[in-house]
Amino acid sequence: MTRLTLRAGHDRRARAGHPWIFSNEIGNLDRAPQPGEAVEVFTHRGEFLGMAYYNPHSLIAARILSRARESIDTPEFFHARFRAALLYRQHFYGDLATMRLVHGEGDGLPGLVVDRYGDILSLQILTLGMECRRQAIVQALTDLWQPQAIVARNDVAVRELEGLDCRVEILQGELPEDVIMTEHGLRFRVDVLGGQKTGHFLDQKENHLALKPFVSGHRVLDLFCYSGSWSVHAARYGAREVLGIDISEGALALARENARLNFVEGRCSFERTDVFDFLRSLNRDRQTFDTIILDPPAFVKSRKKLPEAIKGYLTINRRAMEAVTPGGYLFTCSCSHHMSRDIFLDTLSKAAVQAGRAVRLLEMRSQAYDHPVLLSCPETEYLKCAILCVE
Repeated sequence: MTRLTLRAGHDRRARAGHPWIFSNEIGNLDRAPQPGEAVEVFTHRGEFLGMAYYNPHSLIAARILSRARESIDTPEFFHARFRAALLYRQHFYGDLATMRLVHGEGDGLPGLVVDRYGDILSLQILTLGMECRRQAIVQALTDLWQPQAIVARNDVAVRELEGLDCRVEILQGELPEDVIMTEHGLRFRVDVLGGQKTGHFLDQKENHLALKPFVSGHRVLDLFCYSGSWSVHAARYGAREVLGIDISEGALALARENARLNFVEGRCSFERTDVFDFLRSLNRDRQTFDTIILDPPAFVKSRKKLPEAIKGYLTINRRAMEAVTPGGYLFTCSCSHHMSRDIFLDTLSKAAVQAGRAVRLLEMRSQAYDHPVLLSCPETEYLKCAILCVE
């Protein structure tokens, strides 16, 4: 087994529980391991820190999977990790058929995401180390859940940083013609092969519940509505009228179908347009909504792009605040870990000043419980959802 030794003074994060080892933190390798190969990680004093997989072509050169001396290459290892992840989730969700089963570093499995839609498993293998263990992963998933199909949504750009290609493929079984999931008693059609992420935004489900007290009798605007989750929840919770806006006609087709599935199509309408253009038109025409939901895609993919992204968040939140009826509400989100809570709140504060509105923060929320945040790895907290009252 290859021994990876960290440089003196470069072991603090790893000792504290962070799973990432950067290439500039490595002091010595006693031999040159193959890309993806398992290595033992030690401090410069010889203290064992864990078992990791190694990629010499990545800035994050090693990722720790276990703090014990054990094989990380067997189906049994992944079976045990998947079982532990499931037991954690059953405490909150019981036998819920739709949830995130594995959330990367949050479940001690950096580089792997697995979502469950009933009998369908949709996974993302994000690193070379996990790609090398694909067979063991699929076998363990099959042993535990006997899925009808396993889909690999490996069409994410981060794989390119690991020297991997981007593709979508069915690893096992056959997909049914329709994949339907249930959330809070509502039904949603999921585009497992072509939808965003692994087909649905499971990280917002607790935040969807939080919408309930803020929409009854309201005229609601859902910006970046995608497949209509927020819109359908708002209608079910008593909104008199919901308008969803998205630039993707494919997403809007899903949203319309999901409104029909839940018998709220009479109160939900959807329009294809650019959100920034739409908000400018609202300001020009002096239109307002009682509650606005703003759940954009990540504006920032890297730390060096953060200043540019802040400008985007500032503009879109200012315009949204201008369009809220006095005394109404804004649910506003950011899904990039580069946009910290403090930076996000500061941006919202500046947007309120620019909009000339007094804004109260009612609650600051995060991602669903099945997307656990590892305190020693701040990167695992990415979703921010602020509930604001706009005077």
